[in-house]
Amino acid sequence: MKIIIADDHTIVRQGISKLLKESFPFAEIAEASDTVDLVKLVRKEKWDVIVSDITMPPGDSGLEAVKEIKSISPSTPVIIMSMHSPEHYAVRAIKAGASGYLSKDSASLELVKAINHVLSGKRYVNAEVAAILADAFETNFENRSIENLSDRELEVFKLLGRGKTVSDIAKELCLSTNTISTFRAKILDKMNFHNNMELIKYAVDNKLI
Repeated sequence: MKIIIADDHTIVRQGISKLLKESFPFAEIAEASDTVDLVKLVRKEKWDVIVSDITMPPGDSGLEAVKEIKSISPSTPVIIMSMHSPEHYAVRAIKAGASGYLSKDSASLELVKAINHVLSGKRYVNAEVAAILADAFETNFENRSIENLSDRELEVFKLLGRGKTVSDIAKELCLSTNTISTFRAKILDKMNFHNNMELIKYAVDNKLI
């Protein structure tokens, strides 16, 4: 097993490394003190799991690093471990592509369990983080309303809801594909959708098509 530990504090990296060596004695563990070194390691070779802090100068933040890591190696799970309260960063971390979020206070109790969990292809969230994610989802769902859309956006929304492609809609409305793509992006943003499937499900569930 190959693991990266990324944190700007040497004593934290050493403590995590010692903890992981006890549970994974044959693991190859590399350390990174900032996001620049972290991304370099990811570009250089394949890793099984990455444990990273959020705030690591210099360079991009840990969350931006997660996005870059997922673009380089989509299948590599990243566990964010931070001193920051989950209320402030857990949702952002998961949206960025992290497979788990832990507070440093609970690392000694949960990190090994979290690693085993993400290695099986699942996300790891404890009860506290799960509650935060549920609240965030409920808030996003409640904010979904077609009243937020302009007349043209609503027209494009309904056509997307019927499963039509951007090209199909462009031809039907006599507009360019770039224009329709812009409308689609605005609709997804306003309605808190991540993709067309969420849009179609919402349209069907709410009898909008």
